[in-house]
Amino acid sequence: MSTPEEVISEEEQSSIADIQSLVGEYIIETETHINAPAIVIRPDDTQTVLQTLRQDAGFDHLSCVTAQEYQDRFESIYHLKKFDDPTDELSVVVPVPRDAPISQSAEPVFRTADWHEREAYDLLGIQYDEHPDHRRILLPETWQGHPLREDYDQDRPQIVPFRAHENPIEKNVDGDGDTMFINIGPHHPATHGVLHLKTVLDGEQVVDVESDIGYLHRCEEQICQQSTYRHQIMPYPDRWDYISSGLLNEWAYARVAEDLADIDVPEYAQVIRTMGAEMCRIASHMLALATFALDVNGDFTAGFMYAIREREKVEDLLEELTGQRLMFNYFRLGGLAWDIPEPREQFFENTRSFLNDLPEAVQEFHNLLTNNEIYQARTIGTGILEPDVARDYGCTGPVLRGSGVDYDLRRDDPYGYYDELDWDVVTEDGKDNYSRVLVRMREVEQSARIIDQCIDLLEDWPEDERDVQSNVPRKVAPDAGQEIYRAVEGAKGELGIYVRTDGTDKPARFKIRSPCFSNLQALPEMAEGEYVPDLVAALGSLDIVLGEVDR
Repeated sequence: MSTPEEVISEEEQSSIADIQSLVGEYIIETETHINAPAIVIRPDDTQTVLQTLRQDAGFDHLSCVTAQEYQDRFESIYHLKKFDDPTDELSVVVPVPRDAPISQSAEPVFRTADWHEREAYDLLGIQYDEHPDHRRILLPETWQGHPLREDYDQDRPQIVPFRAHENPIEKNVDGDGDTMFINIGPHHPATHGVLHLKTVLDGEQVVDVESDIGYLHRCEEQICQQSTYRHQIMPYPDRWDYISSGLLNEWAYARVAEDLADIDVPEYAQVIRTMGAEMCRIASHMLALATFALDVNGDFTAGFMYAIREREKVEDLLEELTGQRLMFNYFRLGGLAWDIPEPREQFFENTRSFLNDLPEAVQEFHNLLTNNEIYQARTIGTGILEPDVARDYGCTGPVLRGSGVDYDLRRDDPYGYYDELDWDVVTEDGKDNYSRVLVRMREVEQSARIIDQCIDLLEDWPEDERDVQSNVPRKVAPDAGQEIYRAVEGAKGELGIYVRTDGTDKPARFKIRSPCFSNLQALPEMAEGEYVPDLVAALGSLDIVLGEVDR
């Protein structure tokens, strides 16, 4: 169990007292996780408690759902936050017995719980009553067993039986007119990876679309549970969003592990981390812009290659800094692998040269894309995602900010050196495909501002204070029974990690909260009623990476 109540801080006790005044009759006991107080409730009270917390306490963001196994029970943990203040957190713990792992679904309260609970069922076998679509999500429906269970037999053969599959167009989805079922993907350039979209059309209009994911599931969470905190986990985050968000992914793990083990990071290293993370954000957004131009305009020579050109420039800087172009493995618990490369002046000069040329490049993209009549016709007013719907699905990052919601963990739950720098959170009110891409283009400018300020600081930093690594024990083994959820603002949105300790140097549970996973879940809201080309544009505007969706 987590830290006992008698050592809970006064602030957390006050928070729990407020919660108890609202849902006290449903609380079995209280705990504390490192990041938040926690309440334990019965499985048949899940919807009542979550609905009350959302309406009366303001916990309107279901950030993540973690399912895990103990010797005597299974647990579902609902990690709640507030969009207005993500530092105000609460964990709702729902235990169920091993012989009857059945809990009430949270989907009627938070739409985003749909996929999270399906994943919990898929990997651990917890069943959720009143779930609208209770089936596997990452593994095939014919899969035998639940892979994250302790008693899972890895040697059991997976035999797919021959059976008559239901005709997907047997029932008329919209109730009127003729419909046609088509498969988009998983091998199609417009799906941005191995994503299968089961699409039902009425003429050329989309009346239903279902994302079939899991083709790239690689057991990343289980791999991390079998790896040590100190050295073995850090290389893996680079492989979640493997396109260009490596340092952002590494920071998600570094933040949770450093808070868990109470490890300090030198201020100098925090500045370098911030600079490197924003370089990765630019690289990620440039690729998103390039592929979206290809999806919408079919423009390879200008739109795609111009953006790739700028991305390659920032990748050159990242290669100088880390030694790699994609799989960086540059962060370490307590700091970094090494300092700015020598000669430092050359690295700073190269970085400033890139920053000086960037405004002209961004203006080129506006001339080529955002001011383009065809591009505007394809994106303005299509793929509408209302702010309340985006919140309900747990959307974050440019997808959420493109719907006008001012939410960014770099400012709202500050880490690194962000709160010491001058920059702005970018939002757009259009709620459409155009707005989501425009947010990314404007965020490139803000990232450049952050990098420029970091360079100024690093140039003037006293040589005898350039510490890139704090003193970290050779073996990191936090006390048993600790639980923590921490998140950073990745290029795609809120990238979070939950860890539970067992006293060893490896996690007992390691859960990844992928922003792409939640963002992709909102695709039907954006695409249904639109035309097929608008579906492609809506998917492209989400900027998903399947390695992070499937993990």
